[in-house]
Amino acid sequence: MEKVKSLIPNDLKKAIAESTPENLLRTCSSLLEFLRSLPQFQQVIMELTDPEMALCQKVKEKALDFKIKGNDCFSKGDLHQALGFYSQALRHIPMTSNDMEANLIATLYINRAFSMHKLGLFEECLRDCNRAIALSPSYVKAWYRRGKVNASLHNYRAAVHDLEIALSMEGTSSGKGNIKEELKMLQGKLDSTEGPSISSNDRDDDKLASLAGSHDLVLKCVSTPTKGRGMASPKDIHPASLLHTEEPLAAIVTKSCRETHCHFCFNEVPADTLFCPTCTIPIYCSQKCQELAGGEYLCWSQACSPAEKNHAADFAECFAGAISANYTKDVSTKVNFKHVPEHRHECGGTHWSAVLPSDIVLAGRIMAKCIAKRSSEVSNSAETLDLVHHYDQISPASKLEFHIYAVVLSFCLQQYYRSDHPCSEASVAKLVLLICQIRVNSMAIVHIQSADRVANFKKDQKLSATNIMPISSIEQVRVGQAIYSTGSFFNHSCQPNIHAYFLSRTLLIRSTELVPAWCPLELSYGPQVGQMDLLERQKSLEEQYFFKCQCSSCSKLNLSDLVINAFHCPQSNCLGAVVEMTHHKVFGDDFVQVSRASRVCKLSLPNFTSHKVSNNEDIGNVAIKLLQKSGFTSHINPGYCLNCGSLLEMDSAIAATNNAMSSINRMKDSVVLEEVPQVIMSNALKSLSCLRSVKHPYSKAVAQSEDYIAEAFVRMGDLESAMKHCKASIKILEKLYHTEHIVIGHELIKLATIQLSLGDGTSAVNSVKQVDVIFSLYYGANMTKRFPYIGFLREQAVILASCATSI
Repeated sequence: MEKVKSLIPNDLKKAIAESTPENLLRTCSSLLEFLRSLPQFQQVIMELTDPEMALCQKVKEKALDFKIKGNDCFSKGDLHQALGFYSQALRHIPMTSNDMEANLIATLYINRAFSMHKLGLFEECLRDCNRAIALSPSYVKAWYRRGKVNASLHNYRAAVHDLEIALSMEGTSSGKGNIKEELKMLQGKLDSTEGPSISSNDRDDDKLASLAGSHDLVLKCVSTPTKGRGMASPKDIHPASLLHTEEPLAAIVTKSCRETHCHFCFNEVPADTLFCPTCTIPIYCSQKCQELAGGEYLCWSQACSPAEKNHAADFAECFAGAISANYTKDVSTKVNFKHVPEHRHECGGTHWSAVLPSDIVLAGRIMAKCIAKRSSEVSNSAETLDLVHHYDQISPASKLEFHIYAVVLSFCLQQYYRSDHPCSEASVAKLVLLICQIRVNSMAIVHIQSADRVANFKKDQKLSATNIMPISSIEQVRVGQAIYSTGSFFNHSCQPNIHAYFLSRTLLIRSTELVPAWCPLELSYGPQVGQMDLLERQKSLEEQYFFKCQCSSCSKLNLSDLVINAFHCPQSNCLGAVVEMTHHKVFGDDFVQVSRASRVCKLSLPNFTSHKVSNNEDIGNVAIKLLQKSGFTSHINPGYCLNCGSLLEMDSAIAATNNAMSSINRMKDSVVLEEVPQVIMSNALKSLSCLRSVKHPYSKAVAQSEDYIAEAFVRMGDLESAMKHCKASIKILEKLYHTEHIVIGHELIKLATIQLSLGDGTSAVNSVKQVDVIFSLYYGANMTKRFPYIGFLREQAVILASCATSI
């Protein structure tokens, strides 16, 4: 693409750089005309759209090669490797309606099922058995393997049923003998308790609804002088109220999660991963997600099961039962065909959706919906999104990039839609603005990694230094990118009063505090108080979203902004903050001006008779000079204490900070490698002591370093030291954020886990109570279902505290 960009004439580049939404058709027409005649561009389009050149084609020979590798690993006992190779074989095998291909695919499913059975993945094994039976109902091994896994799941009646069918089909005397032995062993277990019913791993909308809760609040779209369009409620909103739920208009998985997460629901894929029937790009967690993404389902039970006719009539009901009772849990027959499949137009033997940037592919998915709606409706209302694009404010380089990608995407869409999407200046111009809208309005879909980690943690298992590491931390992972039509109307605040989170791909928005009627409902677009200082937040928001934040936290003097990156006053008995490269100018008694480089913000001063800022911490403790009522303008330069006016030698302080952080980061890297040499740990502790002497006690660098060292001590098994540093980190973070911020909740989970591992049930109970309060605010009353580890911690802490009391 860079080669094509370099060939565009300078006068055309200049016209595009100076273009506006009003003359966009002209620049798009000129670029389209130029690129159509450019051989290098034609080659790019051919490589992206020609099925013969696609890298995502399904090739039987490649699938057979993976099958052989899987068999070899299985025979050597390397079950995990075998499982991976069988999955790759299923990914590359062509899905045709040929009997032989169906039997081969069924064999691959059973090979993978056998590997999963041996690995203890019983539910996943059962689903693969169901798929094999649906493909080839006369496949004896499929019935036999399903019988065996049902027995492992203590579903004894189902196991006997499956093995009896396998026995009736088995053609060898030795095979019949083995099955009879299995049946004989199961006969005595028929009257015992049946195991739990196995549900599929499909998206369960009822389950999502129960986790989310319900909401009956009415929200209104309002307009404000400073922020334009936003959302508010005509009634007071209580804390933890669910305000809004929404499915995305379109969504796409991030490139880093393409091999680990479902390309439709964005949940982590299980071991029995499914693949697109016609290309090798997407992966899915279930048949339902595969259908919703691709819009088609190849019904093997009808197209590839002529062998079923060869069986006695009394087995017909058994075959039907196998497919309907189990397989249809995985293959949903209630697909909403009005839903416009996101992947279908990308899947035709072409690989452009795997090559182009994610937001460009997302634009193609939205345009695909527009084309589908246009063809089914008289109105063309679906042609544009009612979202801002800020085209006038984007850089010349971005305008050129968007123009080129819009032309490329238009050609790719035309390959599938033909006359329904002619590649014209009008279609290219719409795509340019659509790409701008996505850059400004799209949301990152974030999942919390640890939510499912407790699934394999036994209730009777005790926490210790050796097993708390994988489950005591909560990691937020960006798994997707999406456009939410209504969700995009919520404005930003650096101290938001609502919280956005995701269940699969569903957006949920919940209040985190009491919000008075008609008060703007504002979430965080990323930058928050406690995460960045004022000028960093302003810079980030202007560069990404093209607006200068005027929220309350960016309009008033804030403790967190003063101390987050501050240095310690050279006077040891002074708590004042010393800031680098930031000028403070106090204008009488009214406001203070904060400036760094060319960025300037004016902040009103707090009224201390009625207002305490940032966790009731008086700014006067760290910056009294900004609050002194002198009646005239005063200027405080960088390097001077905002409290006592002492001058800090900034070069020495910065050098000491950099050296200390370098040592602590080496220790952090050792933790990642699961080994912390004593000498590295000793140096890190010395560096922390140095950091405490040069950085402000409330600085983010000290908080992060305390957390890193706590993690290292956990790895080393020194839980007492880990707890001390974990508490120190939390104490600082409570100054930077507030005591009920979700960041504090995440840290308290670590603390509670350590306390429980030390046998301190009473302290763990208190920590978990705080976690309950915070997580209920952000995720609602059903948050324990979403975070089972919190429920586990609560239960274990209560038991331990009760035992201590009774003793």
